[in-house]
Amino acid sequence: MTASGVALRGYTVLRAGRASFLLHRRSALAALGLLVALAVTVVASLCLGESTVAPGEVLKVVLGQPSPHELVVGEFRLPRVVVGLLAGTALGLAGALIQTVARNPLASPDVVGVSWGATATVVGLLAYGVVGSTGQVPYAAVAGGLVAGLLVYLLAWRRGLHAHRFVLIGIGVSVALSSLTSVFLTKGDGFQAQAAKVWMTGSLNGAGYDQAGRLGWVLLAAVPCALWAARSQRSISFDDATAVGLGLRLNRIRLGMALLGVVLASCAAGAAGPVDFVALMAPQIAVRLARSAQIPLLGSALTGALVVVLADLVARRLLAPTELPVGVVTGLVGAPYLMWLLIRSRRGGS
Repeated sequence: MTASGVALRGYTVLRAGRASFLLHRRSALAALGLLVALAVTVVASLCLGESTVAPGEVLKVVLGQPSPHELVVGEFRLPRVVVGLLAGTALGLAGALIQTVARNPLASPDVVGVSWGATATVVGLLAYGVVGSTGQVPYAAVAGGLVAGLLVYLLAWRRGLHAHRFVLIGIGVSVALSSLTSVFLTKGDGFQAQAAKVWMTGSLNGAGYDQAGRLGWVLLAAVPCALWAARSQRSISFDDATAVGLGLRLNRIRLGMALLGVVLASCAAGAAGPVDFVALMAPQIAVRLARSAQIPLLGSALTGALVVVLADLVARRLLAPTELPVGVVTGLVGAPYLMWLLIRSRRGGS
C-alpha cells in the first residue's frame, strides 16, 4: 500500500489504502523537536553521574560494543533511563486521553483518583504484609488503579459521561483514597509502611529491565488503541447533541479512551510508582507547542518521557551524591503549575 498526502489548512491527510489520518503539520514539527530534545536528555542522563562518561563510550555501551564503562552505563544508568522513558510515555499518553475525555486541563490520573487507587492498594498490601515482594507491586498497582478509575467513571455516569462530574467526583475519590492511604501507613507494620512510603514518592532508583519489559509490552499492545484514539479525537470534541445527530457513539468512544488512559497510568505507577503531575503537565505543554485544536497524543507521550527523564537527571545530580526520588522533582514543578492552571481557569470562567 502506498501513502499519499493531501494538504488542508495546517493539516495533511495521509491515506494508506482505505485508512486515512489527519496529520497536523505543526504537531509533527513539535514532535520532531521533542524527539531531538529527548535524545539529548537521554544521552546526558547516561553520561552524567558520580563519574562522567563520554558520549562516544555511552554509544558503544548502547550498541553492545565492548567498553570499560559497561558496568556504570549498562547496568546502573541505562535500565532506569529506559524505565523512565516508558513510564513517562505512558503517563503523557494517559493524561492526554483523560483530559480529552474530561475536556478539562485539570483532569489527569493524579487528580481523578487513578494514581491514588494504585497508591492505596499498594500501600495497604505492603503495610499489612499481604504483598511481600517487589515483583507483586506492579500487579497490585494496576489492579488498584483500574478499580479506582472504574469507580469514578460509574459515579460520574448519568445517562452519559458528564465531563464536569467526572473531574469533581475524581477529586472526591482522590481525597478519600488519600485518607485511606494515611490510615494504612499509621496502622500497618512500621517497617513495611516505611517501604511503602519510599514507593509512594515515585522513584527510578533500582529500576530494572523487569519493570521495563512489562511496561514495554503494555505500550506495544496500546499502539493500535492509541491510533484509534487519535482518529476519534475529532468526534469526541463535538457536544453531545451534535454527536448524537451525526450518529456517533460518543459514550463508547469516551469509555474506550478513558479505559486506555487508566490502564496506561496504572501500569506506569506499577513500574515507577506514582510519579506526580507528569500526566497533568505533559498534554498541556504538548498542545501549546503544537497549537492544535486537539491534544496531540504523540506529542504528549514524548513530552511525558522528556519530563520524567529530565526530572530523574535533576533528582540524581541536584544534591549529589544523595539521589532524590524523581517524584519529588516532578512534584516541585507540578504543584505550582497546577495552581497556575487553577488561577487561569478561574479567570477564564469569570
